[in-house]
Amino acid sequence: MIEIENLTKSYGSFTALKSMNMSIEKGTVFGFVGPNGAGKSTTMSILATLLAPTSGSAKVGGYEVTENPKAVRSLIGYMPDFFGVYDQFKTTEYLHFYGASYGIPKAEREKMIPQLLELVNLTDKADFYVDSLSRGMKQRLCLARCLVHDPQLLILDEPASGLDPRARIEMREILKELKSMGKTILISSHILPELAEMVDEIGVIEHGELIAKGKVHEIQNRMRVQRVLHIRVMEGEKEAAEFLRDQPHVSMVLTDEQGIHVHFGGGDAEQSKLLQVLSGRGLPIITFGEAQTNLEDVFLEITRGGIPPQ
Repeated sequence: MIEIENLTKSYGSFTALKSMNMSIEKGTVFGFVGPNGAGKSTTMSILATLLAPTSGSAKVGGYEVTENPKAVRSLIGYMPDFFGVYDQFKTTEYLHFYGASYGIPKAEREKMIPQLLELVNLTDKADFYVDSLSRGMKQRLCLARCLVHDPQLLILDEPASGLDPRARIEMREILKELKSMGKTILISSHILPELAEMVDEIGVIEHGELIAKGKVHEIQNRMRVQRVLHIRVMEGEKEAAEFLRDQPHVSMVLTDEQGIHVHFGGGDAEQSKLLQVLSGRGLPIITFGEAQTNLEDVFLEITRGGIPPQ
């Protein structure tokens, strides 16, 4: 669905994107992860035909974005991180306006709009003016706007930005429903744990470069050389921490109110041996196990150069 080759975008001496190469298969939900200013929005704007690249190419559905922008726009629904709404419209009028802009006949819009409002949980707001809606409701209305022409690809730039916890949950459930409908979704977000629940793959971008890409579990497995062990003892925590610092394969030992955190470079056999040695000291161990890596751990490890090369 998306093919990017050597994509570069420069503004004078500043390079926002540096020879990016990336592909996303049809039906994939792809999470775009990176700090502010990393190049996520620039990439998405190019894919949405709103920004011309300096060099390289980007294709959506086989169409090059600069050569066939009209064909690309028919395939995508784009939700920017900051969007405008027409406050003087009612919710249904707002969707009718955008449906008409795509050339959808009125009779078809009359059938389609109630379905969209049901999808984004705004059925009871059909006759409300847009300016009376909460921020979360406006976000969901903007998502419905992206769907009026039934696009194959959704490009969603920080769709949960600024939302309260309940609104984020509602947005997440809608995106899960869209995923089940077979939509290809490119989504950027800083709400990393929630993003991990719905994406098939992630791409981490920093300083305009794609520094890691793959399925979440694959990247987590590659990080197992950086596993962290979580240990709790009933007493003697200071003694246990000092002892662990001198053990093979241990690179760092940290303690907090949750217990002892050991950065461990060994495998399963070495981990088992460490438990035996620690037990042999007579320390009352309550828990000993490997901490689960989540998407936030992946992001932090990658951006500080901790992930091993492919």
